Formats: sequence, C-alpha cells, structure tokens
Amino acid sequence: MTHLWVRAEQRENEQRVGITPEGVRSLLSAGFRVTVEESSSRAIPIAAYRDTGCEFAAEGSWPTAPKDTIIFGLKELPDDTSPLIHRHIMFGHAYKGQADGPALLRRFKEGGGRLYDLEYLTDETGRRVAAFGYWAGFAGAAVGIMVWLAEQFGKGPGPKKIDVYPGRDTLINQLKEDLSRALAAGADKPNAIVIGALGRVGSGASDCLQSLGLQVTKWDMAETAHGGPYPEILDHDLFVNCILAQEGVPVFVPRSALDAPRRLSVIADVSCDPSSPYNPIPVYDHATSFDSPVIRASEGTPPLDVMAIDNLPSMLPVESSEDYAAQLLPSLLTLAEIEKGVWGRAGRIFDEKSLELSH
Repeated sequence: MTHLWVRAEQRENEQRVGITPEGVRSLLSAGFRVTVEESSSRAIPIAAYRDTGCEFAAEGSWPTAPKDTIIFGLKELPDDTSPLIHRHIMFGHAYKGQADGPALLRRFKEGGGRLYDLEYLTDETGRRVAAFGYWAGFAGAAVGIMVWLAEQFGKGPGPKKIDVYPGRDTLINQLKEDLSRALAAGADKPNAIVIGALGRVGSGASDCLQSLGLQVTKWDMAETAHGGPYPEILDHDLFVNCILAQEGVPVFVPRSALDAPRRLSVIADVSCDPSSPYNPIPVYDHATSFDSPVIRASEGTPPLDVMAIDNLPSMLPVESSEDYAAQLLPSLLTLAEIEKGVWGRAGRIFDEKSLELSH
C-alpha cells in the first residue's frame, strides 16, 4: 500500500496545501494510505480532512514516518543538515544553480532519500502537469500595483508588509479603492508590460491588471526573440516578469537601466530567481518576502523598486491550493508506480543532478 504523508508547511506566511480533502478521498478510494499532519497555518482547516477518514499526525512529525513513506509538501524543508531518508515530493529549488541547492542534494545523498521535484513533473511533451503559475502571476501583478501606489503616496519603498487575502475579490476591491484614491490625488493611471503573457503566469498577471482597468502591453516569445535590448520596457510604469530564469533567456532590464531615462518605477519579478546565473533582471540580488516585500534598486527619478517574492500564490492560499491540487491529483493517483511516467521522469532528473554534485 502506497503511503502518502502530507506534511505541514513550516515556512512563514505559507498557508497553501497541495492536496484538498476531495483529493484525499480520491486517494483513499484508490487504495492509498494517507496521513495528514496537523497545521497551525493551513488555509484549509484540518476538520475538512478529518471528515475524509484519513490518518493524522502532529505538525512537523514527518521525520519519524516509516522509511517507505512518501512525504508530500510544497515549499522547502526547515533549515537543517540532517540526512533525508524518505522520498520527498516538493519544490526543491535545487537544480538551477540556486545557492542552497547543493546542500539539499547532499542531505538526500547522505540519507538515501530521493526528490521528486514538483517543478519537474512533466508529461510526455515536456509540459508541466501542475503549476501555481496563474495565481503567482495574479498576485505578483497585484503586489506590483501596491508598490506603485506606495510610491504615489510618498510611502515608498513599500508596502511594508503583504497580507494574505481570503479571496480574489477582496484583493481586487481593495486595489480598486486605493487606485481611485491615487488618481483622485493627481496621479496618472499607470500602464504595465507583462513579458511571458501567453503562459499561465502571464495570463494571471494580465487578468489582474485588466480587472483594474489598466492598459497592459503583452509580450511573449515573438516580441523578445531579437535578444534585446528592450528600451520599450522602460516606457512603462510597471514591468511584470513571467519568464523563468534559464539558459538562453535574455536580459530584460540591465543594470545600466538604473541610470537611464525611464518611466519604469516598479518591477514585479514573479519568476524570482536572483541567485541564478541566468537572472534576466540583474538589478537586484536577493528575493523579497511577505514581511519585507520591496528592494529599492535606484533612488533616481523616478525611483526603481523591485518586488521578488518567491511564494506569491500564498497571498491567495485557498484559490491557489484548490487550482493546483486539481491539476496534480491525476499524477498523485499514479504514485503506486513511482518509477514510471511523470514520477519516473522526475526521478531521473534527480539522479542526474545528484551525479553532477558528486563530480
């Protein structure tokens, strides 16, 4: 019997979960054993899981699970150096040159465990089977507007903190009210450019901005194929980057832009991979967070503020969890054959990256 253990997320401001109570019921019906940890922060209350008939465990107790258990979470594990003996499903952030990647892979190597990275679960065509992209883009664009609003009200760099919202409508209604106040005080309506607009992330960003009545320039591969430079980006108030940092991606905003004439005052880097050697926005060097959401990259006129939060869908945890869980469930139902299909492909990538580490 395949045993799936849903651990509590231990990262601050992380309320998402990768499987809903409905998903647990489906797994139980398919013959899986499912354990769900108690959680002090999960957006979906534990009572909803109790009604499924699954097993329960104390928050953070997954290290004591039987060795053959598959541990399922979303974000990174707590800082530690202990060997990892289990098979883990999560976003590892370890394969693209990230600073903490080698340490995580060493923990798996030392413990004999294995990582099935959620970012690398793909079908036969190479397309990801599940992604938080839409809600990452939606939330990223929303925070970008919050940063722009703080500039208009002379409170930048800001906002000082990002809250978690119960739903999309609450967030949009607040933004509409704040935008109306800024425009009434004399601010010009901002315009925005979204790069990667045809993807899931870009679609979410564009939908958010358009729901606020803003003009959005939508770029994708056709518009960026010439490799740069891209002076048009500097003619917008807000730039939302939805392109993953990977080899071959051009630089969209070089450091020289900090001193160039520009209208651009806010960059919302939804892809957020500043430690990657392929970072397309090399005007900042570290991610931001819900508690410290903004980096001021330039004090020029206008200033240039960067938002680069790497868990943006957590801003709308219920909607993003339900959307992602529905996409992922068909793959979870195939976990009994974890060395085949989507899981087999992810496992082979882990093997390749672990081998690179040993060299």
